[in-house]
Amino acid sequence: MEAEIKLKKKWRNIRLLSYIALLMIGLIFILFISFVIYLKILGPPPLAIPQSTLYYTADETVFGESHNGERRYWVDIQEISPAAIQATLSIEDQTFYQHHGFDFKRIGGAILANIQAGQKTQGASTITQQYARNLFLTMDKTWRRKISEAIYAARLEFHYDKEQILEGYLNTINFGHGAYGIESASQFYYGKSAKDLTLAEASLLMGIPKGPSIYSPLKSEEKAKKRQKLILDAMQENGYIQAEEEKGALAEEITLVGKHPHHRADMAPYFYDMVQKELKTTVGLDERVIALGGLQVYTTLDAEQQKIAEEVVEKVIPDSSDIQVGFAAMDPQTGFVTAMVGGRNYDESPFNRASQAIRQPGSTIKPFLYYAALEHGFTPATQLRSEKTTFEFDHGNSEYTPHNFNNKYADDEITMAQALALSDNIYAVKTHLFLGEEVLANTVKNFGIQSEMKPVPSLALGTSGLRVTELLNGYSMFANGGKKVEPTFIKRVEDRNGKVLYKAKPNQEQVLNPQLAFIMSHMMMGTFDHRLNGYASVTGASLIGKMSRDYAGKSGSTNTDYWMAGFTPGLASVVWTGYDQGDEITLTADKLYAKNIWLQFMEQSIDQQSEEQHVFKPPSGVEAVPMDPENGLWATDMCPTFRLTYFLKGTAPGDFCTEHLLGL
Repeated sequence: MEAEIKLKKKWRNIRLLSYIALLMIGLIFILFISFVIYLKILGPPPLAIPQSTLYYTADETVFGESHNGERRYWVDIQEISPAAIQATLSIEDQTFYQHHGFDFKRIGGAILANIQAGQKTQGASTITQQYARNLFLTMDKTWRRKISEAIYAARLEFHYDKEQILEGYLNTINFGHGAYGIESASQFYYGKSAKDLTLAEASLLMGIPKGPSIYSPLKSEEKAKKRQKLILDAMQENGYIQAEEEKGALAEEITLVGKHPHHRADMAPYFYDMVQKELKTTVGLDERVIALGGLQVYTTLDAEQQKIAEEVVEKVIPDSSDIQVGFAAMDPQTGFVTAMVGGRNYDESPFNRASQAIRQPGSTIKPFLYYAALEHGFTPATQLRSEKTTFEFDHGNSEYTPHNFNNKYADDEITMAQALALSDNIYAVKTHLFLGEEVLANTVKNFGIQSEMKPVPSLALGTSGLRVTELLNGYSMFANGGKKVEPTFIKRVEDRNGKVLYKAKPNQEQVLNPQLAFIMSHMMMGTFDHRLNGYASVTGASLIGKMSRDYAGKSGSTNTDYWMAGFTPGLASVVWTGYDQGDEITLTADKLYAKNIWLQFMEQSIDQQSEEQHVFKPPSGVEAVPMDPENGLWATDMCPTFRLTYFLKGTAPGDFCTEHLLGL
């Protein structure tokens, strides 16, 4: 009886323990399910790792970057050398593809080893755990952070596959010297992409994250090589390589570069600043996203043209001179700015004289005036008298007496074509006052010039200031046949995943009359045509012998500013030179810098392009006639010279020149 009671008691205890065990299993299952549901509700963890924003030239070569001291260039796992991946798995987490974020066997072994040693001698963090740690903003060693890190690791495993986790890990680890991620490290240590790493390079590189200040080969070659051997041994043990491959890798001589490939504005620093500004104003990004968002910013910068511009400026203006420069070049067909120099030394003065400085343009304003005149019935043959003149305005209460250069005048009538080529100021002011002072002030707005233009008699001579980029914009519209353009610095912007955030859309709206735009362009070619010489030489006379092709252009000057602007259908550029403080330019040599910089840039840049891009082609609706430049009449064989001149059909001179007939 007593035995039976003991047996019943025993089975009761067994049932109780079974119930408790089942309850515990149920609780664990419920906790597990709850944890899974919790991970599901939390969703994928954010992978907001600061990445360097890279800036590309037009041919997609990197010319600059922005970062917070951590250079990181994210690459897909397919763009990483298999040797680097195998080295990582062998030394960091051999069971990476078998566990779910935590290697409990390894954790137990590490705990036992640490207890036996009486200190922490081994770590057991998996690649997933290390990646989770890299994603945290702080590295404090608190239990709260460790628990959060564990949950983060679980979320990574729950929402991302192994390849994504491994890719993230390789792109976030610290390799020292400001290099974060394998691509940045590969570029820094070896000057090559991560996809091109050899076994020797990869095994040496993957030993660094254990302690960048210890195992960097630039810090200690001996310690780096020892860790490399440890990694190669592990790779052989895991079957990734053979003994002969390990021996070859250890014997391979590795060349270290120790230099980051990209620096902030390696070239074109003024252009770089403009891109930064456009990212904020045009694209609409904030500063943190711009600096650390891992953006790919594809700009309009032509590396070859930029190099030419910088070299020409340095060559033309002597080091001893305090003259400053503002320069910009543009593709007239698209508005893409291809080169920019905002000053002679960015480190000394980041002020951009091409986009920020407002200076008086002088006679470079005249093409806009004469375009307005063409719209109001003038033609290249329209004559006005060039002589010293005092103009009365404001109902006779005010006077204005402009002067030609060196006080030279024709004291006779001259054509508009010759007036532009010789830069006759009297003709310009007469035209301006005939049209009405508001006409020019309003006309320049159609050319993209936003700077305020005061409607006064002297406006015809460029007394209201504007920017280099504004004048460039206006001249580009002559070059492209009158289509609206605006200075564009960014072609497109992509985020870290390649998604296009912004793409430039050139505006092809027809703003000007295409026939009049061409006629004006052809008149501007007269600046470099000695056949238009008259009481003075054409203003581009000093450049004619140095030109290899046709250009349209105009120079301009004041006491403190010297300009040269011009174009072909495929390239436009503008140069301003002067003193920042507005001091008068007195030396003759200083007055020639703008012209020489402009021509040398144009000649060298166009040599790199197709000749077809730079041919002036007349549109339909215009006709060319041989015009006597002195009187604007149809030239005959008796005329000593003539210039083929374009007119709107039906507006060409109707009379033949009779001044040079025999016997007269």
